[in-house]
Amino acid sequence: MNRNLQKVFVPIIAMIIFLVIWEAAVWAAGWPNYKMASPSDLLPAYTKHWELFVTMSWQTLWRTVVGLLLAVVVGTGFGMIMGFSRMMRDALYPLLVGFNAIPKATVVPIVALMFVGAHDFNTVLIAFMISFFPIAVSVSIGLSTLEPEYRDILRSLGASQSTIFWKIALPKTLPEFFGAMKVAVTLAFIGTNLMEIVSPHGRGLGALFDSGKTNSDYPLMFAVLIALAVLGILLYYVVVALEKIFAGWAERPAQ
Repeated sequence: MNRNLQKVFVPIIAMIIFLVIWEAAVWAAGWPNYKMASPSDLLPAYTKHWELFVTMSWQTLWRTVVGLLLAVVVGTGFGMIMGFSRMMRDALYPLLVGFNAIPKATVVPIVALMFVGAHDFNTVLIAFMISFFPIAVSVSIGLSTLEPEYRDILRSLGASQSTIFWKIALPKTLPEFFGAMKVAVTLAFIGTNLMEIVSPHGRGLGALFDSGKTNSDYPLMFAVLIALAVLGILLYYVVVALEKIFAGWAERPAQ
């Protein structure tokens, strides 16, 4: 099979198999839809609430993307500082690890109280806070493992620190950076929906999920979960496409 076709059809087939297994498991267990909704229960939920899904999905998506972009900027900045300076790496790494170890579900109420009424800002902030750590670490590792011989040779030829970064360090870091981005995409969605659910303000898929829970509409709740998964997959493949453009040289050929 052609490699490009394989990349398209294999994930689709895998998803179809997953849905079939899910449907069969619910049918075999005899679960009612208020206990475990099946894929066949989701279509009526999407049909009934399609306008809400479109609106809420967009609200969740743009906040997630903004938070992720902030994480890229700040995470890359921290990664560069730690990657080029051993002292800063020793100083900042424990702080970042400690901050990342704090459950973000406990941070959400604090942020909501600090910035009462700033719903968009709060949601973007949590998405940023939960997703910048892997980016900072990956950039730091990529830069700190740069062979010193390259730096010495370029410096002897009169290259500045910025030239070394743009010509050698940055291209070397790109594979690690995009690997971290694939992780950060899912984390950003988690942050967005934490804020939408824990501190409800009637916006985003998290608010729609909360509405389904309040009204005991379990098919709607499961439909929201699948919508979140679809958005995450779409954003993941956007990162994959960017990786192909900027770091495609690092991909090993199929055996």
